[in-house]
Amino acid sequence: MAVSESQLKKLLSKYKYRDLTVHEITSVITTYKDLKPAMDGYVFNDGTSRELMSLTGTIPVTYKGNTYNIPICLWLLDTHPFNPPICFVKPTSSMTIKTGKHVDANGKVYLPYLHEWKHPQSELLGLIQVMIVVFGEEPPVFSRPSHPAPYPSYQATGPPNPSYMPSRPAGITPYPPGHTANPGGYPGYSYPPGGQYPPSTGPPHYSSQPPVTAAGPTRDGTINEETIRASLISAVSDKLRWRMKEEMDRAQAELNALKRTEEDLKKGHQKLEEMVTRLDQEVADVDKNIELLKKKDEELTAALEKMENQSEQSDIDEVIIPTAPLYKQILNLYAEENAIEDTIFYLGEALRRGVIDLEVFLKHVRLLSRKQFQLRALMQKARKTAGLSDLY
Repeated sequence: MAVSESQLKKLLSKYKYRDLTVHEITSVITTYKDLKPAMDGYVFNDGTSRELMSLTGTIPVTYKGNTYNIPICLWLLDTHPFNPPICFVKPTSSMTIKTGKHVDANGKVYLPYLHEWKHPQSELLGLIQVMIVVFGEEPPVFSRPSHPAPYPSYQATGPPNPSYMPSRPAGITPYPPGHTANPGGYPGYSYPPGGQYPPSTGPPHYSSQPPVTAAGPTRDGTINEETIRASLISAVSDKLRWRMKEEMDRAQAELNALKRTEEDLKKGHQKLEEMVTRLDQEVADVDKNIELLKKKDEELTAALEKMENQSEQSDIDEVIIPTAPLYKQILNLYAEENAIEDTIFYLGEALRRGVIDLEVFLKHVRLLSRKQFQLRALMQKARKTAGLSDLY
C-alpha cells in the first residue's frame, strides 16, 4: 500500500526539515517501488533510542549480466537532509554479508557519497543510484554455501574504510549495539527467495590460501602454528590489498583533478592570449587616433593664429561687406536701431542711479523712441523690397 504525502508529513512531524525529507522520500518510493517508508526505533551505541524514518526494501543491482534484488535499509536522521542517512545491507536467512571496501561485517555501508554528503547536492535518490553502481561491481551479499569453507572466516573489526565514515550529529554513533546480520531494530519486510542473489564464489571474506599440510585443528582440538600463520597471512594480505586500492584510488582522483586543473589553465592561457592580442590592437588604434588628433590640433592652432592676425590688421566695419546697396541700407538701419535701444537702456540706468532727473530722461527717450520707430518702419520696407521676412 502506497504511502501518501500527507501520511508522510504526519509521520515526520518531529523532523526539523519535514518538507524537504518528504520530498526526497516521495521521489525515492516513486522510482524504487520496493522501498517502503516506516517509523521505527533505532538504538545507538550509547543505549539511547530514537524514532526514525526508515526506507526498507530491495534495489535492483546488475552483476555479471544478471539482475539481483539487494535488500537494504536506510535510516533517516531527524536532521535530514543536512546529515547523511545511516545505511545497512539487510540480508535474509539464506544470505551472508560479503565484507569489502564499502560494507563491514554488520552490513553497514560506507561510501564517499555519504562521507561528502552536503545538501542540496546530495540526496537519497542519488545515494541509491551510487549504491547500485558500487554493489554492481562488488555485491554486498551472496547465497550461503551448502558446504563449509576449507578455512574459517575472519570478521572485520571496524569500518572497511574509515575515511568514508559519514559525519553525524552529536550523540549519534556509527554502529547500533549488538548488530547481527539482520538487526532486530529494523522493521520487518519480506524479500524474494534467497536464490535470487549472486552465488558464492569462494570464502565470504578473504581469498583462499593454497592448501597447507596439517591445516586445521589437531586431534586434541588445538589449532597448530601452520594454520594460525596461514590465517594471519590471509588477513594481512587482504588488508594490504585494501590499503593499496585506497591509495591507488586516491592517487587516481588526485591525478584526475590535476588533469582538470591543467585543462582549465590551458583554456585560461588561451583566453589571456586573446585578451592581450585584443588589447594590443586597441592600443595601436588609440595611438593612431592620438596622432590624428595632434594633427587636427595643429591645424586648428594655425587657423586661429591666422584669424587673430587678420582681425588685428582689419577694420571691423570692413569685415562685413553687403553684396548689394539695399542690403547695406538694411544693415545700417539695423545697427542704428540697436544703438538707440542700448541708449534708452543706459538712460534708464542713469535715471535709476540719480545721474539725470526724470524730465531729462523723458525728453531724450521721447526723441529716441520717435527716431527708433522711423528706423524700424524704414527697415521693414527695405526688407520687404529685398524679399526678406518681417523682423518684427
